[in-house]
Amino acid sequence: MTTITQAEATADSERVQELVEFYYDNEWTDGLPVVPVTQTLLDTFLATVSRDPEEVLFEIGHLNRRLTVRLAAINAAMAGCRPEYFPVVVSAWLAIAAEPHPARGIWQSTTGTAPLLVVNGPIRERIGLNSRGNVFGSGFRANATIGRAIRLGCINVFGLHPHKLDQATQGTPAKYSSCLAENEEQSPWEPLHVEHGYAADDDVVTAFVIRSVIHIEARHTQEPEQLARDFVDTIARTGALIHEYTSALLVLTPEHADVFARAGWSKQDLRDFVYAHAMRRREDLTAVGKDALSHKTRWRLPGSHPDSMPDSASATETPDRVPALSNPTSLQIMVAGADNAGVSAVVEIFTLNPPREIPLSLSKIGGSS
Repeated sequence: MTTITQAEATADSERVQELVEFYYDNEWTDGLPVVPVTQTLLDTFLATVSRDPEEVLFEIGHLNRRLTVRLAAINAAMAGCRPEYFPVVVSAWLAIAAEPHPARGIWQSTTGTAPLLVVNGPIRERIGLNSRGNVFGSGFRANATIGRAIRLGCINVFGLHPHKLDQATQGTPAKYSSCLAENEEQSPWEPLHVEHGYAADDDVVTAFVIRSVIHIEARHTQEPEQLARDFVDTIARTGALIHEYTSALLVLTPEHADVFARAGWSKQDLRDFVYAHAMRRREDLTAVGKDALSHKTRWRLPGSHPDSMPDSASATETPDRVPALSNPTSLQIMVAGADNAGVSAVVEIFTLNPPREIPLSLSKIGGSS
């Protein structure tokens, strides 16, 4: 990948346009224009981290391709990042590398998954990451370009072009960019990174591999049980049960988090309630052909299929009640969004069998790993 240009910063507008088209002609974009990268610009990015430019951050062995610090910096610059965002990008790649699925080819799959990044700690304010409104949308340079830096790395380093190595059937808008910050200031609970063992003043990136984001507009109740059951219905929908179990990130708006906090619920109380109630009746699964598992893949399929085997619930005392979550921690919880309406989101996390107890990976920004 040789995307660095020799143009000076004083290039005229026609030359800039030529460079933009040059990047398009070489298929170095995600469909949107990118920033041409000079050696001077690249050096400003590399100067923000204490790492060897040739250090490998992430590799996909079966593709025989590796992303180095230098390549990560080139793609971050192309994405429109400011140099001070680059330590976040590096930690994002390290968190992604700790996830089990990306290195195994999930981003080449027809499923169409994408990375979701969550940033915690004081760096949110220092670099202008949005946590308080339109968090899954546009309008904030840090969010948009940090997430985009990952996508451009996937395309330019690993060759994950749509219709080629990226075989997503439909994909997701998160394939352009998906990076948000937690609204720690308006959360009644400890933030995501503290829950997972970091100090409150640590800057941390959390990486998820996600399928989709589903919004739940619930302005109708101030009863925690009713609100939690509304979330349960989305988390345990039959469409989410591709494998035996599902996992989810519940992104609560401050208004919804306050409903639970005022009733004395902790984050763990909410997690336990959802885990206990995220069930499907066996007849619901039979109706959609998901009442059994495949011997070969462990995906759900009809009990009449020649490759079928009973699911785990079949051997319990309540075989007609099928849990959607394998563990309470299959549900992760954070707070983000504006404090202006009861609109939260369920982010569906990609889950295989057996599912991981903690379906995420974290990396401290500025850390050694």
